[in-house]
Amino acid sequence: MEVIYGLLPGMLLLGIIGVGLFFWAVRNGQYDDMDGAANRVLMDDDLEERNNATGIESNSGQNDVEKNK
Repeated sequence: MEVIYGLLPGMLLLGIIGVGLFFWAVRNGQYDDMDGAANRVLMDDDLEERNNATGIESNSGQNDVEKNK
């Protein structure tokens, strides 16, 4: 029973810290674009293959350098 007196304040402190970190992350925009980067990583190759099949030029850095010459 005496252990509960030590664990209870510890659990409350960890809970308050967790909620504080969550609100800090929301305020700093960490949850604004949940799918953007994850989908871009998966879709880049598919988009490039589709563009090559239809004859559309890719917007890679190398093509931009060649266009600016």
